[in-house]
Amino acid sequence: MTDSPVFDFKAGHLPVLVSIPHLGRIIPDDLRDAYTDVARTLADTDWHLDRLYDFAAQAGASVLSARVSRYVIDLNRPPSGESLYPGQTTTGLCPAETFRGEPLYVEGRAPSGQEIAARLDAFHAPYHAKLRDTLSALKAEHGHVLLWEAHSIASMLPRLFDGKLPDLNLGTNAGQACAPQVLDAVTETLAGQPFTWVANGRFKGGYITREFGRPEEGVHAIQLEMCQSTYMNEDAPFDYRPELAARVKPVVERMMTAALDAVRHVPR
Repeated sequence: MTDSPVFDFKAGHLPVLVSIPHLGRIIPDDLRDAYTDVARTLADTDWHLDRLYDFAAQAGASVLSARVSRYVIDLNRPPSGESLYPGQTTTGLCPAETFRGEPLYVEGRAPSGQEIAARLDAFHAPYHAKLRDTLSALKAEHGHVLLWEAHSIASMLPRLFDGKLPDLNLGTNAGQACAPQVLDAVTETLAGQPFTWVANGRFKGGYITREFGRPEEGVHAIQLEMCQSTYMNEDAPFDYRPELAARVKPVVERMMTAALDAVRHVPR
């Protein structure tokens, strides 16, 4: 296991990297006074995904997970800060509000442009450098590699989407981030299982999926945005629910296994 102030990393031998950029819960001590009490609950964390995806490391996948909270800087946003979903409500590179529209910063304490640049250098750049280096090494060894972007979100967030989100939301940047047979292999595993799902619906993949998913260069990226209701309590203190997780975890494992098998059969 390799760790840094920014991320934890476990190297594997399979041609797959699981990235969990919103797992982090750390707000550095020198920034904490700028945040509201609401922010300190870290409600929009992708809670417990290291536990849900423990099968991946056990099987031989490489796993990269963030340590720093998305409230400090969102590692799945472009460094320019541009919106990934123009015309739709979303959160930015250094978000000022929670998903529910609550202020993250004490009045007058939102980060300046200089502070945002410092956070890019300290947190965003190292995570993306590790992504890039790991994918390059796996691609050099195996020819093609799967990048599996692991995410979760509360199932109902009226500020961001109408009604309840499907349980499993697959995103491939509208088909551009992986070879079509890779996504097809994943969706074929979803017949007959109990969870609702959609591909390239409200969530089509964030910056990491779009930036690194280049099937023509041998990197096939899929984002899975799961409803947290499938494996945990969505209200504080955000407890893991083993009896729920036991139902969805095999579904996720089958999806990822099918994607990896498809990637291995993509012509080089």
